[in-house]
Amino acid sequence: MSGASVAGVAWLGDPSLQKLLAALSEGDDAARVVGGAVRNTLIGEAVTDIDVATTTLPDETVRRAERAGFRTFPSGIEHGTVTVIADGKPHEVTTLRSDIATDGRRATVAYGRDWATDAGRRDFTVNALYADADGTVIDLVGGLADLETRTIRFIGDAETRIREDYLRILRFFRFFAQYGGGRPDPAGLKACARLKDGIARLSVERIWAEMKKLLGAADPSRALLWMRQSGVLSLALPETEKWGIDAIHALVAAERDLGWSQDPLLRLEAIVPPDVARMAALAERLKFSKAEAQRLIDWARSALPEPDMAEAVLARRLYAGSPSGIVDRLELALASARAAGATDDKALRAAGGYGRLLAYARAWTRPSLPVAGADMRQLGMEPGPELGAVLKKLEDEWVASGFQLGRDELLARAATLVAGA
Repeated sequence: MSGASVAGVAWLGDPSLQKLLAALSEGDDAARVVGGAVRNTLIGEAVTDIDVATTTLPDETVRRAERAGFRTFPSGIEHGTVTVIADGKPHEVTTLRSDIATDGRRATVAYGRDWATDAGRRDFTVNALYADADGTVIDLVGGLADLETRTIRFIGDAETRIREDYLRILRFFRFFAQYGGGRPDPAGLKACARLKDGIARLSVERIWAEMKKLLGAADPSRALLWMRQSGVLSLALPETEKWGIDAIHALVAAERDLGWSQDPLLRLEAIVPPDVARMAALAERLKFSKAEAQRLIDWARSALPEPDMAEAVLARRLYAGSPSGIVDRLELALASARAAGATDDKALRAAGGYGRLLAYARAWTRPSLPVAGADMRQLGMEPGPELGAVLKKLEDEWVASGFQLGRDELLARAATLVAGA
């Protein structure tokens, strides 16, 4: 990749980005796009965020950006980062810097003007690539060669980089999952294994954010394997200990073959035990969102339907339980059965059954009981426990009928129940 360039790509040609780079490059100053946008463009991956490195100090960055007509806000001013809104797109603009003190989580920085120093304080070589406004790529740490071989390598001494921020242990495996090939870099892997206890110093929010990105990679299975072997996975996700991660391979294959989305939470469910108490504790420990926590618990609470279950029976299960939890169970069961079906006829038949039930569950919509409390009051019942008991009895009979009893039939049955109440 010597002589690499990102010239001609749409994001670099954006007039607002070019205007911002020009404003920050007046006089003796310079600004370059840095990191993921350059890396992803060179390997043909999608670009989402465009970050900028500049020699201008933060106050000057704000002054020049606003003079050029952009809005700004100090998103990380203590580290020299200003977010500039250019034509509706946010760009993190960070002054060149060096880390002069770190505690494994945060750094005290000193601003500078040396591009090599700025590159040297970053985590991995493939993340320290810069691009000028004309698209010329500047590589000061060997990132282009590593990008070509899909090697995720720490810049400089791996242990030194990790001690600066222990999140880099998880980032090593996450970037390996997303961009790495072959085996992990030996020096980086050994450093992660040696310093893995530093994960305990990280906030749980940072741990889950990084693990969620890793689980969202196209195929996280190799990274999870190396995390397991290095002891990192048991510290980040102790629930995986003594459970096994083999199911992730089958799930990734099913996603690929059946066109499923890459679902980080479903992949997490593939490597942890379906134990309600443990999943509730996991969600609380890692501070999952309410929706994430509920989905995980619903999955753990839902029983896996038998592959030969009748759809009418499944409908009653779906009505009484959690449709999302049952769908997750069926997806994981189908993935595992498909993998085993290559050599096991029984598993192949089970896969067919799970596929049938999954299609039904995904298309299922919750029916509404055709009668309500107002109907009971018209029959002479007063609001209270007795009315609720009659409605519950009607609902049970309606569900048992396969949701086939209509409003007239239920009202007639209600009249009988009310008369006997």
